[in-house]
Amino acid sequence: MSSRMRRTATTLADGRELIYFDDDGTGAPRELRDTRVLAPHAPATDLRFDVLVDEWVAVAADVDEGAPDAEADVCPLCPSAPGRATEIPADAYDVAVFESRFPAFWERARPQQPGDDDVALIRRPGAGRCEVVCFSDAHDASFAELSPGRVRTVLEAWIDRTLALSALPGVEQVAAFENRGQALGVSLEHPHGHIFGYPFVTPRTGQMLDAARRHRERTGGDLFTDIVAAEERSDERVVARSEHWIAFVPAAARWPVEIHVFPRRAVRDLPALAEDARADFGGFYLDVLRRLDALYGMRMPYVAAWHQAPVRAGDDCRPLHLVVHSVQRSETKIKYLAGSEAAMGAFINDVAPERTAALLRAPAPSRRSRVDG
Repeated sequence: MSSRMRRTATTLADGRELIYFDDDGTGAPRELRDTRVLAPHAPATDLRFDVLVDEWVAVAADVDEGAPDAEADVCPLCPSAPGRATEIPADAYDVAVFESRFPAFWERARPQQPGDDDVALIRRPGAGRCEVVCFSDAHDASFAELSPGRVRTVLEAWIDRTLALSALPGVEQVAAFENRGQALGVSLEHPHGHIFGYPFVTPRTGQMLDAARRHRERTGGDLFTDIVAAEERSDERVVARSEHWIAFVPAAARWPVEIHVFPRRAVRDLPALAEDARADFGGFYLDVLRRLDALYGMRMPYVAAWHQAPVRAGDDCRPLHLVVHSVQRSETKIKYLAGSEAAMGAFINDVAPERTAALLRAPAPSRRSRVDG
Protein backbone atom coordinates (compact mmCIF):
# COMPACT_ATOMS: atom_id res chain seq x y z
CA MET A 1 0.00 0.00 0.00
CA SER A 2 1.17 3.52 -0.75
CA SER A 3 2.87 5.08 2.28
CA ARG A 4 0.68 8.18 2.08
CA MET A 5 -2.48 6.17 2.80
CA ARG A 6 -3.84 4.95 6.11
CA ARG A 7 -5.64 1.63 6.68
CA THR A 8 -7.91 1.33 9.74
CA ALA A 9 -9.74 -1.92 10.52
CA THR A 10 -12.66 -2.35 12.92
CA THR A 11 -15.82 -4.43 13.27
CA LEU A 12 -19.50 -3.63 12.90
CA ALA A 13 -22.12 -4.38 15.56
CA ASP A 14 -22.72 -7.92 14.28
CA GLY A 15 -19.03 -8.79 13.99
CA ARG A 16 -18.49 -8.08 10.29
CA GLU A 17 -15.20 -6.49 9.31
CA LEU A 18 -15.00 -2.85 8.19
CA ILE A 19 -11.83 -1.24 6.83
CA TYR A 20 -11.22 2.45 6.07
CA PHE A 21 -8.67 3.41 3.43
CA ASP A 22 -7.81 7.10 3.74
CA ASP A 23 -6.19 9.07 0.90
CA ASP A 24 -3.89 10.85 3.35
CA GLY A 25 -2.67 9.32 6.59
CA THR A 26 -2.32 12.66 8.35
CA GLY A 27 -6.00 13.33 9.07
CA ALA A 28 -7.92 12.74 12.29
CA PRO A 29 -8.78 9.12 13.18
CA ARG A 30 -12.13 7.80 12.02
CA GLU A 31 -15.03 7.22 14.42
CA LEU A 32 -15.08 3.44 14.73
CA ARG A 33 -18.00 2.51 16.99
CA ASP A 34 -21.11 1.04 15.40
CA THR A 35 -24.03 1.99 17.68
CA ARG A 36 -26.63 -0.24 16.04
CA VAL A 37 -28.07 -3.39 17.60
CA LEU A 38 -27.74 -6.15 15.01
CA ALA A 39 -28.33 -9.88 15.16
CA PRO A 40 -25.24 -12.09 14.83
CA HIS A 41 -23.97 -12.39 11.27
CA ALA A 42 -24.86 -15.90 10.00
CA PRO A 43 -26.04 -15.84 6.36
CA ALA A 44 -27.33 -18.90 4.55
CA THR A 45 -25.52 -19.86 1.35
CA ASP A 46 -25.35 -23.06 -0.64
CA LEU A 47 -23.54 -24.26 -3.78
CA ARG A 48 -25.24 -26.51 -6.33
CA PHE A 49 -23.34 -28.17 -9.19
CA ASP A 50 -24.88 -28.01 -12.68
CA VAL A 51 -23.66 -31.27 -14.20
CA LEU A 52 -24.97 -30.34 -17.66
CA VAL A 53 -22.43 -27.54 -18.10
CA ASP A 54 -19.88 -28.37 -15.38
CA GLU A 55 -20.49 -25.17 -13.38
CA TRP A 56 -21.25 -24.23 -9.79
CA VAL A 57 -24.33 -22.11 -8.98
CA ALA A 58 -24.67 -20.24 -5.67
CA VAL A 59 -28.06 -20.35 -3.97
CA ALA A 60 -28.27 -17.44 -1.52
CA ALA A 61 -31.86 -16.35 -1.03
CA ASP A 62 -30.93 -13.60 1.45
CA VAL A 63 -28.52 -11.70 -0.81
CA ASP A 64 -29.01 -7.94 -0.51
CA GLU A 65 -26.95 -4.83 -1.24
CA GLY A 66 -27.60 -2.88 1.93
CA ALA A 67 -28.64 -3.04 5.51
CA PRO A 68 -32.28 -4.19 5.89
CA ASP A 69 -32.72 -2.24 9.12
CA ALA A 70 -32.04 1.06 7.37
CA GLU A 71 -34.96 3.40 6.80
CA ALA A 72 -36.18 3.64 3.22
CA ASP A 73 -34.85 7.20 2.88
CA VAL A 74 -31.41 6.42 4.36
CA CYS A 75 -28.64 5.17 2.10
CA PRO A 76 -26.76 2.41 3.99
CA LEU A 77 -23.49 3.44 2.28
CA CYS A 78 -23.53 7.10 3.30
CA PRO A 79 -21.68 8.20 6.45
CA SER A 80 -23.56 7.88 9.73
CA ALA A 81 -25.02 10.94 11.44
CA PRO A 82 -26.90 11.56 14.70
CA GLY A 83 -30.16 9.64 14.44
CA ARG A 84 -29.07 8.03 11.17
CA ALA A 85 -26.88 4.95 11.64
CA THR A 86 -25.63 3.30 8.46
CA GLU A 87 -23.23 0.50 7.58
CA ILE A 88 -20.36 3.00 7.96
CA PRO A 89 -20.11 4.47 11.50
CA ALA A 90 -18.14 7.60 10.59
CA ASP A 91 -19.16 11.14 9.73
CA ALA A 92 -16.93 11.05 6.63
CA TYR A 93 -14.66 8.62 4.79
CA ASP A 94 -12.55 8.31 1.65
CA VAL A 95 -12.83 4.60 0.75
CA ALA A 96 -14.54 2.03 2.96
CA VAL A 97 -14.76 -1.75 2.58
CA PHE A 98 -17.00 -3.99 4.65
CA GLU A 99 -18.31 -7.54 4.65
CA SER A 100 -21.67 -7.82 2.94
CA ARG A 101 -24.43 -8.54 5.43
CA PHE A 102 -26.22 -10.90 3.06
CA PRO A 103 -23.45 -12.45 0.93
CA ALA A 104 -23.55 -15.10 -1.76
CA PHE A 105 -20.46 -16.67 -0.14
CA TRP A 106 -19.45 -16.74 3.53
CA GLU A 107 -16.20 -18.07 4.97
CA ARG A 108 -17.93 -19.89 7.86
CA ALA A 109 -20.69 -21.39 5.72
CA ARG A 110 -22.00 -24.78 6.81
CA PRO A 111 -24.06 -27.34 4.86
CA GLN A 112 -27.74 -26.43 4.76
CA GLN A 113 -28.58 -30.13 4.70
CA PRO A 114 -26.68 -33.31 3.91
CA GLY A 115 -25.42 -33.51 0.34
CA ASP A 116 -26.64 -36.08 -2.13
CA ASP A 117 -24.52 -38.36 -4.26
CA ASP A 118 -26.85 -38.69 -7.21
CA VAL A 119 -26.26 -36.70 -10.38
CA ALA A 120 -29.34 -34.51 -9.88
CA LEU A 121 -28.15 -32.81 -6.69
CA ILE A 122 -24.50 -32.26 -5.88
CA ARG A 123 -23.97 -29.57 -3.28
CA ARG A 124 -21.48 -28.11 -0.84
CA PRO A 125 -21.25 -25.10 1.49
CA GLY A 126 -20.79 -21.74 -0.20
CA ALA A 127 -17.59 -20.93 1.70
CA GLY A 128 -16.00 -17.68 0.51
CA ARG A 129 -16.40 -13.97 1.14
CA CYS A 130 -18.27 -11.00 -0.34
CA GLU A 131 -17.35 -7.41 0.45
CA VAL A 132 -18.77 -4.01 -0.48
CA VAL A 133 -16.29 -1.37 -1.65
CA CYS A 134 -17.46 2.25 -1.26
CA PHE A 135 -15.48 4.61 -3.50
CA SER A 136 -16.58 7.87 -1.87
CA ASP A 137 -18.82 9.23 0.87
CA ALA A 138 -20.48 11.56 -1.70
CA HIS A 139 -23.83 9.92 -2.44
CA ASP A 140 -24.40 11.46 -5.86
CA ALA A 141 -20.86 11.05 -7.22
CA SER A 142 -19.72 8.42 -9.69
CA PHE A 143 -16.42 6.68 -10.31
CA ALA A 144 -15.77 8.89 -13.36
CA GLU A 145 -15.91 11.92 -11.07
CA LEU A 146 -13.24 10.71 -8.66
CA SER A 147 -9.80 12.29 -8.67
CA PRO A 148 -6.76 10.28 -9.84
CA GLY A 149 -5.57 10.25 -6.23
CA ARG A 150 -8.84 8.72 -5.04
CA VAL A 151 -8.70 6.10 -7.80
CA ARG A 152 -5.25 5.17 -6.50
CA THR A 153 -6.76 4.68 -3.04
CA VAL A 154 -9.48 2.46 -4.52
CA LEU A 155 -6.84 0.49 -6.40
CA GLU A 156 -4.85 -0.04 -3.20
CA ALA A 157 -8.03 -1.19 -1.45
CA TRP A 158 -8.65 -3.74 -4.24
CA ILE A 159 -5.06 -4.94 -3.88
CA ASP A 160 -5.32 -5.20 -0.09
CA ARG A 161 -8.55 -7.18 -0.30
CA THR A 162 -7.31 -9.41 -3.12
CA LEU A 163 -4.42 -10.48 -0.88
CA ALA A 164 -6.68 -10.97 2.15
CA LEU A 165 -9.39 -12.93 0.36
CA SER A 166 -6.86 -15.06 -1.52
CA ALA A 167 -5.49 -16.22 1.84
CA LEU A 168 -8.87 -17.52 3.07
CA PRO A 169 -9.33 -21.31 3.15
CA GLY A 170 -11.42 -22.54 0.23
CA VAL A 171 -11.19 -19.37 -1.89
CA GLU A 172 -10.15 -20.22 -5.46
CA GLN A 173 -10.50 -16.85 -7.21
CA VAL A 174 -10.91 -13.16 -6.29
CA ALA A 175 -12.75 -10.70 -8.52
CA ALA A 176 -13.54 -7.00 -8.04
CA PHE A 177 -16.35 -5.34 -9.96
CA GLU A 178 -18.68 -2.36 -10.14
CA ASN A 179 -22.27 -2.33 -11.40
CA ARG A 180 -23.60 1.14 -12.25
CA GLY A 181 -27.05 2.21 -13.39
CA GLN A 182 -30.68 1.24 -13.02
CA ALA A 183 -30.58 -0.46 -16.44
CA LEU A 184 -28.48 -3.12 -14.72
CA GLY A 185 -30.79 -3.43 -11.73
CA VAL A 186 -28.64 -1.38 -9.36
CA SER A 187 -30.81 -0.25 -6.45
CA LEU A 188 -28.20 1.83 -4.60
CA GLU A 189 -26.91 4.83 -6.54
CA HIS A 190 -24.13 5.52 -4.05
CA PRO A 191 -20.78 4.94 -5.84
CA HIS A 192 -19.70 1.46 -4.82
CA GLY A 193 -18.65 -1.94 -6.06
CA HIS A 194 -17.95 -5.41 -4.71
CA ILE A 195 -15.11 -7.85 -4.32
CA PHE A 196 -15.81 -11.58 -4.12
CA GLY A 197 -13.70 -14.48 -2.94
CA TYR A 198 -15.18 -17.37 -4.93
CA PRO A 199 -14.99 -20.99 -3.71
CA PHE A 200 -14.47 -22.08 -7.32
CA VAL A 201 -12.87 -20.81 -10.52
CA THR A 202 -15.53 -18.84 -12.37
CA PRO A 203 -16.68 -20.08 -15.81
CA ARG A 204 -15.35 -17.06 -17.70
CA THR A 205 -11.91 -17.41 -16.12
CA GLY A 206 -11.83 -21.14 -16.75
CA GLN A 207 -12.61 -20.60 -20.43
CA MET A 208 -9.94 -17.90 -20.76
CA LEU A 209 -7.27 -20.03 -19.15
CA ASP A 210 -8.15 -23.00 -21.37
CA ALA A 211 -7.84 -20.73 -24.40
CA ALA A 212 -4.50 -19.40 -23.10
CA ARG A 213 -3.20 -22.95 -22.62
CA ARG A 214 -4.19 -23.97 -26.15
CA HIS A 215 -2.61 -20.76 -27.53
CA ARG A 216 0.66 -21.50 -25.73
CA GLU A 217 0.68 -25.10 -27.00
CA ARG A 218 0.00 -23.91 -30.56
CA THR A 219 2.26 -20.84 -30.75
CA GLY A 220 4.51 -20.85 -27.69
CA GLY A 221 3.29 -17.34 -26.84
CA ASP A 222 1.31 -15.75 -24.01
CA LEU A 223 -2.27 -15.13 -25.18
CA PHE A 224 -2.80 -11.92 -23.20
CA THR A 225 0.51 -10.39 -24.28
CA ASP A 226 -0.17 -11.35 -27.89
CA ILE A 227 -3.68 -9.83 -27.85
CA VAL A 228 -2.33 -6.50 -26.61
CA ALA A 229 0.41 -6.53 -29.26
CA ALA A 230 -2.07 -7.35 -32.03
CA GLU A 231 -4.49 -4.59 -31.02
CA GLU A 232 -1.57 -2.16 -30.80
CA ARG A 233 -0.44 -3.06 -34.33
CA SER A 234 -3.95 -2.80 -35.78
CA ASP A 235 -4.81 0.40 -33.90
CA GLU A 236 -8.34 0.28 -35.38
CA ARG A 237 -10.05 -0.62 -32.12
CA VAL A 238 -7.75 1.15 -29.65
CA VAL A 239 -9.63 3.71 -27.55
CA ALA A 240 -6.85 5.08 -25.33
CA ARG A 241 -3.26 4.33 -24.39
CA SER A 242 -0.68 5.45 -21.86
CA GLU A 243 2.82 4.37 -20.95
CA HIS A 244 1.56 1.47 -18.84
CA TRP A 245 -2.03 0.78 -20.00
CA ILE A 246 -4.03 0.27 -23.17
CA ALA A 247 -7.82 0.22 -23.72
CA PHE A 248 -9.54 -1.20 -26.79
CA VAL A 249 -12.83 -2.56 -28.04
CA PRO A 250 -12.27 -6.30 -28.64
CA ALA A 251 -12.76 -7.55 -32.19
CA ALA A 252 -15.41 -10.02 -31.01
CA ALA A 253 -17.23 -7.70 -28.61
CA ARG A 254 -20.46 -9.22 -27.31
CA TRP A 255 -22.04 -6.03 -25.99
CA PRO A 256 -23.02 -2.77 -27.74
CA VAL A 257 -20.25 -1.03 -25.77
CA GLU A 258 -17.36 -3.13 -24.49
CA ILE A 259 -13.86 -1.97 -23.52
CA HIS A 260 -10.94 -4.12 -22.37
CA VAL A 261 -8.25 -2.41 -20.29
CA PHE A 262 -4.89 -4.23 -20.13
CA PRO A 263 -1.60 -3.41 -18.45
CA ARG A 264 1.15 -3.28 -21.07
CA ARG A 265 3.19 -5.73 -18.99
CA ALA A 266 1.16 -8.89 -18.39
CA VAL A 267 0.77 -9.82 -14.71
CA ARG A 268 -1.29 -12.39 -12.80
CA ASP A 269 -3.31 -10.12 -10.52
CA LEU A 270 -3.68 -6.65 -9.02
CA PRO A 271 -1.03 -7.14 -6.30
CA ALA A 272 1.49 -7.96 -9.05
CA LEU A 273 1.16 -4.51 -10.64
CA ALA A 274 4.38 -2.50 -10.44
CA GLU A 275 4.40 0.91 -8.76
CA ASP A 276 4.57 2.81 -12.06
CA ALA A 277 1.53 0.98 -13.42
CA ARG A 278 -0.40 1.67 -10.20
CA ALA A 279 0.47 5.36 -10.35
CA ASP A 280 -0.53 5.60 -14.02
CA PHE A 281 -3.87 3.81 -13.68
CA GLY A 282 -6.01 6.55 -12.10
CA GLY A 283 -5.74 9.19 -14.80
CA PHE A 284 -5.91 6.60 -17.56
CA TYR A 285 -9.03 4.83 -16.30
CA LEU A 286 -10.83 8.11 -15.61
CA ASP A 287 -10.22 9.10 -19.23
CA VAL A 288 -11.79 5.82 -20.39
CA LEU A 289 -14.86 6.23 -18.16
CA ARG A 290 -15.37 9.84 -19.24
CA ARG A 291 -15.27 8.77 -22.87
CA LEU A 292 -17.89 6.19 -22.01
CA ASP A 293 -20.18 8.79 -20.41
CA ALA A 294 -19.64 11.18 -23.34
CA LEU A 295 -20.74 8.56 -25.88
CA TYR A 296 -24.46 9.24 -25.36
CA GLY A 297 -24.20 12.27 -23.09
CA MET A 298 -25.36 10.33 -20.02
CA ARG A 299 -24.07 8.40 -17.06
CA MET A 300 -23.59 5.16 -18.92
CA PRO A 301 -24.84 2.05 -17.13
CA TYR A 302 -22.03 -0.48 -17.06
CA VAL A 303 -20.40 -3.46 -15.42
CA ALA A 304 -16.65 -3.14 -14.81
CA ALA A 305 -14.87 -6.31 -13.67
CA TRP A 306 -11.25 -7.18 -12.94
CA HIS A 307 -10.20 -10.59 -14.25
CA GLN A 308 -7.37 -12.08 -12.20
CA ALA A 309 -5.54 -15.40 -12.07
CA PRO A 310 -7.04 -18.07 -9.79
CA VAL A 311 -5.42 -18.23 -6.36
CA ARG A 312 -3.60 -21.50 -7.05
CA ALA A 313 -2.62 -20.81 -10.68
CA GLY A 314 1.02 -20.99 -11.68
CA ASP A 315 3.27 -17.97 -12.09
CA ASP A 316 2.98 -18.24 -15.88
CA CYS A 317 -0.76 -17.41 -15.64
CA ARG A 318 -0.91 -13.63 -16.27
CA PRO A 319 -4.44 -12.70 -17.34
CA LEU A 320 -5.02 -9.47 -15.39
CA HIS A 321 -7.31 -7.08 -17.24
CA LEU A 322 -10.42 -5.00 -16.67
CA VAL A 323 -13.54 -5.41 -18.80
CA VAL A 324 -16.13 -2.62 -18.95
CA HIS A 325 -19.34 -3.34 -20.82
CA SER A 326 -22.70 -1.63 -21.19
CA VAL A 327 -26.14 -2.77 -22.31
CA GLN A 328 -26.89 0.75 -23.64
CA ARG A 329 -27.31 0.54 -27.45
CA SER A 330 -28.15 4.20 -27.99
CA GLU A 331 -29.40 7.20 -26.06
CA THR A 332 -32.80 5.52 -25.64
CA LYS A 333 -32.33 1.79 -26.31
CA ILE A 334 -31.03 -1.05 -24.17
CA LYS A 335 -29.84 -4.46 -25.32
CA TYR A 336 -31.82 -7.25 -23.73
CA LEU A 337 -30.66 -10.84 -23.97
CA ALA A 338 -32.77 -12.57 -26.60
CA GLY A 339 -33.14 -16.27 -27.35
CA SER A 340 -29.70 -16.82 -28.86
CA GLU A 341 -27.89 -15.12 -25.96
CA ALA A 342 -30.11 -16.18 -23.05
CA ALA A 343 -30.80 -19.75 -24.14
CA MET A 344 -27.72 -20.72 -26.14
CA GLY A 345 -25.05 -18.34 -24.84
CA ALA A 346 -24.34 -17.31 -28.44
CA PHE A 347 -24.11 -13.52 -28.67
CA ILE A 348 -25.20 -11.44 -31.67
CA ASN A 349 -23.88 -7.86 -31.65
CA ASP A 350 -25.56 -5.43 -34.02
CA VAL A 351 -22.92 -2.73 -33.44
CA ALA A 352 -19.56 -3.12 -35.20
CA PRO A 353 -16.72 -2.96 -32.63
CA GLU A 354 -14.68 -0.75 -34.97
CA ARG A 355 -17.48 1.82 -35.07
CA THR A 356 -17.79 1.83 -31.28
CA ALA A 357 -14.04 2.32 -30.94
CA ALA A 358 -14.09 5.24 -33.37
CA LEU A 359 -16.85 6.96 -31.39
CA LEU A 360 -15.03 6.40 -28.09
CA ARG A 361 -11.80 7.79 -29.54
CA ALA A 362 -13.44 11.17 -30.05
CA PRO A 363 -11.93 13.74 -27.66
CA ALA A 364 -13.21 13.11 -24.17
CA PRO A 365 -14.70 16.14 -22.40
CA SER A 366 -12.51 17.66 -19.72
CA ARG A 367 -14.30 17.23 -16.45
CA ARG A 368 -12.93 18.36 -13.10
CA SER A 369 -12.96 15.73 -10.41
CA ARG A 370 -15.71 16.19 -7.83
CA VAL A 371 -14.05 13.93 -5.28
CA ASP A 372 -10.66 14.89 -3.90
CA GLY A 373 -7.87 12.45 -3.25
